[in-house]
Amino acid sequence: MSVSSNANKWFRSHPLGDNFLRQGLRKNVSHLVDLPSSFSSVSTLECSHEVDSRTVGMTKDGVEAIWKSVEGIYKTAAYSGISIHMRRRGEVILDRAIGHSQGNGPHSNSSDTKVLMRPATPVCYFSASKAVTAFLMHLLSEDKLIHLHDPVSFYAPEFGQKGKQNITIHQVLSHRAGVPGLPAGAPVEALWDNEEIWRLLCETAPKSTKGHRLAYHALTGGYILERVLQKVTGMTIQEFLDKRLRQPMGMKYFRYGIEDKYADRVADNHAAGMTPFFPISKVIERALGGSLDMVEAVSNDPRFKKAIIPAGNIMGTAEEMSNFYQMLLNGGTWQGKKICEPITIKRFTQEYSSIQFDQTLMIPMRYSAGLMLGGEPFGMWGKHSASAYGHIGLINKLCWADPDRDISVSLLTTGVPIVANNIPSLVKFMNQIDRHCPRDGVSNL
Repeated sequence: MSVSSNANKWFRSHPLGDNFLRQGLRKNVSHLVDLPSSFSSVSTLECSHEVDSRTVGMTKDGVEAIWKSVEGIYKTAAYSGISIHMRRRGEVILDRAIGHSQGNGPHSNSSDTKVLMRPATPVCYFSASKAVTAFLMHLLSEDKLIHLHDPVSFYAPEFGQKGKQNITIHQVLSHRAGVPGLPAGAPVEALWDNEEIWRLLCETAPKSTKGHRLAYHALTGGYILERVLQKVTGMTIQEFLDKRLRQPMGMKYFRYGIEDKYADRVADNHAAGMTPFFPISKVIERALGGSLDMVEAVSNDPRFKKAIIPAGNIMGTAEEMSNFYQMLLNGGTWQGKKICEPITIKRFTQEYSSIQFDQTLMIPMRYSAGLMLGGEPFGMWGKHSASAYGHIGLINKLCWADPDRDISVSLLTTGVPIVANNIPSLVKFMNQIDRHCPRDGVSNL
């Protein structure tokens, strides 16, 4: 997610932020959660949902090795809770959770009620939401309501101000629209005021108009795509998501924000790990518009949970996101229901350009029109992942599909560590998948 440069000022005035400041340091300098003496006491394994590993070309030991790597991620104490849903050849091999969804953050009190993390716990996907919003635009293209290479201003003329008249929908989807952040001085409250956000974006001058400059659009792109969708369908983006994806796929949550009746089920978000230092802190501020503590305060705000933030607040379970990617692997079908044409998925997942330095994230990236792509010999989705596609959420939520391995994976976490010991454990998780889910015709053992 992204907010304006004055977000930290808002954070200090926010009750949660004020509480942080009064406390001074967190539990300790590392801002880690309490771990139980036995992981089994905080683990929920829906083994009845999991198939015999041999039926999908795996071994029981291989599946358990992947799960042990998830336990290794939890062992870093950077995450209060983790859930994973993983499919291989269309069948569920992991449907499990570990830790707590509420009550065990770095700043939690001993008196706070701890709620177990479960596979059915809804979690905010953060930027992993972008993949879903982008998919909706590809559905509009399939319906011939838009052409992805048309200018945004063709559908929403007011966007064409300040030299943005030729910026295309495709450029927005691929993070090349030239408006990666909100204008300086935009209030945080604008995040849940879509009309105000749209006014600000229309009045913003782009940093580039030619589509050559790759700079991750943390929030802005979602609001632009939302407006185009509204213009051509006469529906809200929530209504369109519900009609074309959520209902046909039988999803309980999987919507922007959370329904009031389920609000108390959503996992809390926690800033974790050491406080980022320069230059990492500068990259975070450029990408997110403020500190991780500020992100925590915003994302746990009831207004955020009720809002429609197309690039950053779809909430659902690990299973629901894994099923979304499985539907893509299925060629656009889900349990006998047609969601889209196979050609739409081809257009959604195809590489837009070769690997390029992202001027927001400050790392090399490879994108399609809406997805983060893997690489060779190593990429976003692990070793030998050139065919893989997906999206991360606040770095620590990993949701993707890999056609070569025939897997769909959703690893959801409740912590947001940037400077912590979590990275090696995440890499090990990817390596275990590479080892035990070989590509077709390739043995990794």
